[in-house]
Amino acid sequence: MLTLDLARRAAEPLRVLCVGAHSDDIEIGCGGTILKLGSAHPQASFHWVVLSADAEREREARHSAGLFLPKTGDHQIVVQRFRDGFFPYVGTEIKEYFEALKQQASPDVIFTHYRGDRHQDHRLISELTWNTFRDHLILEYEVPKYDGDLGSPNCYVPLDEALCRRKTEYLFAAFKSQVGKRWFTADTFRGLMRIRGIEAAAPCGYAEAFYAHKLALEP
Repeated sequence: MLTLDLARRAAEPLRVLCVGAHSDDIEIGCGGTILKLGSAHPQASFHWVVLSADAEREREARHSAGLFLPKTGDHQIVVQRFRDGFFPYVGTEIKEYFEALKQQASPDVIFTHYRGDRHQDHRLISELTWNTFRDHLILEYEVPKYDGDLGSPNCYVPLDEALCRRKTEYLFAAFKSQVGKRWFTADTFRGLMRIRGIEAAAPCGYAEAFYAHKLALEP
């Protein structure tokens, strides 16, 4: 299945799989979209997977999931301990985890890393998502960083000012360990959403962008 029929899903809980290499990737890449989906589909169920986190970062990841996910719905939060920065070198173990995940999750839509991401952990997770979930709608999110690897997305989710503000506030509330890093600023997050909003001609001027390599439309 490469489609997402939200009209049909109005009568059934939406099933969403979010995969991130590190504890703040999902929220940075698609936090506004998650908030918007949760508002429109409060009964949606989320399978939220973080592949690398030490004890402090795991606490942050779970705190953040509690902020971003709807209060109703059946959610599963999973935090693994694969070694940060070494994913390609422990790829066998991560591949085995994905094979197990395939038996646990049957999502309508999957959010994962952009395949052109220059971070080795991000890139491997994107590849394994596609290897594992071949009949699902997969949307790749982007994470801004010094690598300069932002591409030309082809799918956008418009966001209003309030959602942008909530996303940014939640990021700073949850990820205390990242505050103070040069790239972890409100300007970074809002600036990218503003650029993508311009590209999408979003009514409120903001958007999150995704790469949809396979997407079937039903007229």
